[in-house]
Amino acid sequence: MLPSAPKPPRLRLRVTATAEDIVRGGHPWLFAGSIREQNRDGEVGELAVLYDRKDRFLAIGLYDPGSPLRVRILHTGKPVTLDDTWWEQRLQTALERRRGLFDAQTDGHRWIHGESDGWPGLVLDRYGSALVLKLYTAAWLPQLGDLTSRIQATLRPDRIILRLSRNIAETARGKFGVNDGQPLTGSAEPAEAVFCETGIQLHADVIRGQKTGFFLDQRENRRRVESLARERTVLNAFSFSGGFSLYAARGGARSVTDLDSSAQALESGRRNFALNASDRAIAGCPHESLRADAFAWLAQNNTRLFDLVILDPPSLAKRESEREGAIHAYAALAGGGLNALRPGGILVAASCSAHVSADEFFGAVRTAVRKSGHPMTELATIGHPPDHPAGFPEAQYLKCIYFRV
Repeated sequence: MLPSAPKPPRLRLRVTATAEDIVRGGHPWLFAGSIREQNRDGEVGELAVLYDRKDRFLAIGLYDPGSPLRVRILHTGKPVTLDDTWWEQRLQTALERRRGLFDAQTDGHRWIHGESDGWPGLVLDRYGSALVLKLYTAAWLPQLGDLTSRIQATLRPDRIILRLSRNIAETARGKFGVNDGQPLTGSAEPAEAVFCETGIQLHADVIRGQKTGFFLDQRENRRRVESLARERTVLNAFSFSGGFSLYAARGGARSVTDLDSSAQALESGRRNFALNASDRAIAGCPHESLRADAFAWLAQNNTRLFDLVILDPPSLAKRESEREGAIHAYAALAGGGLNALRPGGILVAASCSAHVSADEFFGAVRTAVRKSGHPMTELATIGHPPDHPAGFPEAQYLKCIYFRV
């Protein structure tokens, strides 16, 4: 019998002085350029131990040689052993953070929110009895079997669906034999999961839909829109699957109009309205679907006025180089929304662009308000919901602002 090959030594990295301070400050990423020395080449997903200039333990994380974010930090401080007990405690901490946030009327929410919950590059969303595990780094792929077993044993869903960001899909398929939309437990069918949010039923395309299938992070703003919608005509621009429209209808809106360039999104909105036909307020609210580019339609609209306009576009700055253009686009979009408002109307403007700060976004909308020449009252600014915590600056992507004419 041939002897087994010796295990390679632990992957050890020494980092720059600047990176030491950043990691000690709680930042969850180590960039490739911050590594000044390592003892050997690392494999995707193995644990890497970081040391400071005095050869003292600094942190431990998941190594990804194919990403500029070379290490996803799991722990800083004193040395620890990342055994089963440690991983179980890390999962329980995320679950406990959400205890008491949701009742039986809401079974769609986020269980794990990536770096801010100590799981860098990983999110776990609940849609009723289905869970969606989305990975944004290949570093988690070697851990996938243990991850699945741990989640299944703790939360006992009917199925767990794997979703992969585009940048790791090829590696996942070629090296690990898994695909985007693949069930890790249970069945791939149906492709959609039905869940409840504050008593409203919604479809989530957990196999092929954007993100994990639905935009759960806008829940608190949808609830606020419901409280503002009574006796108002509502325009929901970039309507996607009609979530804001459903809440407005239940809140007593006189009518709701979904505006989106995607026929599939508008059809999804109609299906969600049909799903809630037993709700008398929703069923009784006139619902219109309008297919058009929202930017162009708002810029050209000279005839239709509404009492409540919601602007919730997709990210307009997916990289830093797009930030300035996005700020100007948010201002232009807000100007178009304001022009579509009747006196006494309410504007709701949101951004999910992480590269545009809250101050920059709110400033762009406030500039559009001043340029409109109408007297306005700023009602509120809203950030992240409690199941989507933002534990470091780059995580603060979501912001929303409310104005009354």
